[in-house]
Amino acid sequence: MVLSHRENQNMKSLVLKTRREVVSAIICSYPGGRECAAARIGLAQKKFDNHAYENNNSRPLSDTQLYQLEQEAGTQHLPNYVAAMYGGLFVPVADPENLDNVEMYTLSVNVAAKRGCVDQEIAKALADGCISEVEAEHILNAHNLHMAARHAEVLAAIDLYRNKSGVTQ
Repeated sequence: MVLSHRENQNMKSLVLKTRREVVSAIICSYPGGRECAAARIGLAQKKFDNHAYENNNSRPLSDTQLYQLEQEAGTQHLPNYVAAMYGGLFVPVADPENLDNVEMYTLSVNVAAKRGCVDQEIAKALADGCISEVEAEHILNAHNLHMAARHAEVLAAIDLYRNKSGVTQ
C-alpha cells in the first residue's frame, strides 16, 4: 500500500487564518526546517527568509514553491486555507492506481479517528457547561477535517467499485 500525503496531516490541525501563518506552518512542518526548505526551492537562506516572511519588500513565496514544500512535508495547509477563504473544504482525491481494500480500510480508520477528534473537542468544551467562541472554532475545525476525510472516503469508494466495463446495471 502506498501512503499518501493525507495520512501525514495532523488530525487536529487547524485551518490557518492568514497566508503568513500558512507559510510559517509549512516551513515548521518541512523535514529539516528552514534550511532544508530553502535548499529545496533553490534559495539562499537569507533570501528564503525574506521571501517567506515578506521582509525587505520581498515578494512572498509563490504558490508553486509552497506546493513543492507541502508535497514533501505531507501537509495541506495552503489548500485548506484557500478552501476556507471560500467557505469550503479541501478534499484530497485518492489516486485510483493506489486504491484497494487496504487503502479503503485506511481511509475508514482515518475518518473514524477524525470523528473522534470532533467528539473529544465537544466533550472538552462541555466540561464547564458552555461552549466559548474559541471552543466553537476548535469544534468546527475538527468537524471540517472530519467531513473532508469522509468525502474523500466516499469518492474513493465510488472510484474503486465503479463499474469499469461501461455496462449499466
